[in-house]
Amino acid sequence: MPTMRAVQVSRPGGPLELVERPVPDPGAGSVRIKVQACGICHSDAMTKEGHWPGIEYPRVPGHEVIGVIDAVGRDVPARWQPGQRVGVGWHAWHCGSCDTCRRGDFFACQTGVQVTGISFDGGYADFAVAPAAALAVVPEELASPDAAPLMCAGVTTFNALRNSGARPGDLVAVLGIGGLGHLGVQYAARMGFRTAAIARGTDKEPLARQLGATQYIDSKATDPAAELVKLGGAKVVLATVTDGPAMAATVGGLAPHGRLMVLGAAGPMEVSPIPLIMGRRAIEGWYSGTSIDSQDTLAFSVQAGVRSMNEAYTLEKAAEAYDRMLSGKARFRVVLTTGN
Repeated sequence: MPTMRAVQVSRPGGPLELVERPVPDPGAGSVRIKVQACGICHSDAMTKEGHWPGIEYPRVPGHEVIGVIDAVGRDVPARWQPGQRVGVGWHAWHCGSCDTCRRGDFFACQTGVQVTGISFDGGYADFAVAPAAALAVVPEELASPDAAPLMCAGVTTFNALRNSGARPGDLVAVLGIGGLGHLGVQYAARMGFRTAAIARGTDKEPLARQLGATQYIDSKATDPAAELVKLGGAKVVLATVTDGPAMAATVGGLAPHGRLMVLGAAGPMEVSPIPLIMGRRAIEGWYSGTSIDSQDTLAFSVQAGVRSMNEAYTLEKAAEAYDRMLSGKARFRVVLTTGN
């Protein structure tokens, strides 16, 4: 029986272990992917630490998967064929029919939600099996390590912005210039928004402007809300940081009918209701997206020249790469490559 390399977690809180496993066969409605690259995301901690209920171990993490279809199971639509390069993201599939799905609360769905690297094995391996419904076509112009982070960090920021209600010429502020934020600035600028970047200190200003920001706000030296008001008020603040008070500090800088869109999984956030009421301002959370959203993200990234800044590691160094991601020192996404 042919085998493959895989990096698995054997128990909640356990280490990442490089093991040999049988190459899996795709079941009905699924394809087998020969993995070329897989991004490491902070959400992979849900698998490693057991934060998501019901995970069956051992489990292979990884939901930013890029590779080539190697085999096709029965009942897979004819448009998916061996040799196609495809991507698989975080939100692979949901039932669409239960009450939580109809409300849009897909991750609370208890009947059919499928999450890559949690519900089934992910991309920290030479091969991965995924539902055909989870697949996105990957443009030839994108190298696999460049495409991988776009399957989560990319689609999250791109999808939030295109659903934010902002129009070309509106002021959009991106809070945080990290793994999500450095992509958010690029997408915002290339969508035609007046783009302001907000970060602590002046060291990230040159990069923010290089990525497309026309304004930079040092939240360490100034009040970001006051600075946004000087610029006319932000239609949208895209909050990519994991700091609730930092998010709350931007609410006063929203224009009337403006939105604070929360992408970073932060702790508690305390906001006065007065600016929300008086200006009909809103705070909204945003998840990643479906496979077609990922496909749109990849296509736009090619067209507009958006690229992720990555640090690449081989599959054998997955534990080191994971620790690098957790340290917050990576510039800015960490990607595993298999050599396939």
